[in-house]
Amino acid sequence: MEKIIVTGCNGQLGRAINKELAGNNRYEIINSDVFEGEGITPLDITNVDAVVELARKVRPSAIINCAAYTAVDKQESDIDLSYKINAIGPRNLAIAANEVGAKLVHVSTDYVFEGNGTKPYIEFDKTGPVSVYGKTKLAGEEFVKAFSDRYFIVRTAWLYGDGKNFVKTMLGLSEKYDEVSVVNDQLGTPTSAKELAKAIAFLFPTDNYGVFHGTCEGSTNWADFTDEIFRIAGKSTRVNHVTTKEYLEKNPQAAPRPAYSILENYMLKLTSDYMFADWHDAIKDYLKDII
Repeated sequence: MEKIIVTGCNGQLGRAINKELAGNNRYEIINSDVFEGEGITPLDITNVDAVVELARKVRPSAIINCAAYTAVDKQESDIDLSYKINAIGPRNLAIAANEVGAKLVHVSTDYVFEGNGTKPYIEFDKTGPVSVYGKTKLAGEEFVKAFSDRYFIVRTAWLYGDGKNFVKTMLGLSEKYDEVSVVNDQLGTPTSAKELAKAIAFLFPTDNYGVFHGTCEGSTNWADFTDEIFRIAGKSTRVNHVTTKEYLEKNPQAAPRPAYSILENYMLKLTSDYMFADWHDAIKDYLKDII
């Protein structure tokens, strides 16, 4: 039985990976996180000695890195911690994976791009992050490329799953207010952690290494996405469509948000026949399980 180390197992994607691989007799999952818990191996990915020690002990065939610092506004003033988790952490995992001959799956983000595009970003487009979060995630990608011989870097966007996320925030607001204001000029693709986990489970047993984009098919904006959430959930809360400028006047944010976050899963389509679900179908599937 192959052993798979999953870092950040308490997060949305970590939980989805566990569900996706549950019952698969080919794999034994070794869950790890900085937070302790039953069945979880404590691991600080910023500590290279601890990471290498765990890899030597487990001898995994693959490491799936779901750990990240994702609070984008906090990172504008918490730069050191951002680099430690989002850049040094992946570097340490790459070093450890290479030492024991394991594959490494590293999850990255649309924030590595400047976010002002006019057509979906493909894996070959030039990066240019403008936030600390984006810069540290890109640094993590570069470390993985430098230190790992066999890696899958999977960039995703607008992720939601089992945990705190935009969908649950909007549903919570709908219980308190008759109307909410949501930006309508930031474009992207809502992506369920379940769909991303399925794609990762498809990729990592292969030798199809490289950088991949992994988002659901189609695109929308945050306001239209909220409209769809409320429609499916049967909520009567009105969604006021506002511009980013109008929103920021009342809700200042430290980190800039990409105006354009649409990723094209170009490499997946070039190298395989794998297709993500359309975002409309994915959110419908997600909501039926939580409402």
